[in-house]
Amino acid sequence: MPGEPRPEKVAVVTEVRERLQSSNGALLTEYRGLKVSDLAALRRSVGDAGGEYRIFKNTLVRRAANELNLTDLEPLLVGPTAVAFVDGDAVAVAKVLRDFARTNPNLTIKGGLLGTTVLSAADAGALADVAPREVILAQLAGALAAPLVKMAGLLQALPRNFAYGLSALVEKRSSEAPPAAASEAAASEAAAPEAPAPEAAGPEAEAPQPEAPQSEAPQSEATPSEASEQAEGDQ
Repeated sequence: MPGEPRPEKVAVVTEVRERLQSSNGALLTEYRGLKVSDLAALRRSVGDAGGEYRIFKNTLVRRAANELNLTDLEPLLVGPTAVAFVDGDAVAVAKVLRDFARTNPNLTIKGGLLGTTVLSAADAGALADVAPREVILAQLAGALAAPLVKMAGLLQALPRNFAYGLSALVEKRSSEAPPAAASEAAASEAAAPEAPAPEAAGPEAEAPQPEAPQSEAPQSEATPSEASEQAEGDQ
């Protein structure tokens, strides 16, 4: 049907849209006046930096950007446009484009896209001045390592200092122990009631006196008759 886009163009729009979605960023350049050999060298350099340098028609890139609601990219889509898709470090790709433009003035960096943020030409140039990712990571690791090293030293000294403190505490307690024990002993002696003195033994109970033998009742004197009978018995 007339008016429908050709399948080739639809495929290109789909490719650009997917690359914008999957890439970490994209830098747009104008390559007017560059030789084929210059473009080939630039493609290799961008590939070595973790990117992909592709040339597209502005109308197809604009359509892909509109499908992603990236309408702020439209002002950059003027003149011959090549897109450097970033699959790795955007700073590394930006440095490659900047360094190439220094020796090839026909290459112009127009701006780009970092995540979902649209970059101006000045933003893209500032991105190239940022330290490489490896340098930033090394600096960050060094900044993080310094407190960790200090902490490790503190942790290493902690048991030693604890041992010194414990030893000093034991010595202090040992030196204070005798006076404390003596005062506690004196206090306990003062507080304890005196034991009652044992009562003196009373005089021994008097042994019971043996009963005196009963005295024999005095015999009555014998009568004269009894006396005569006794005398006869004695003979």
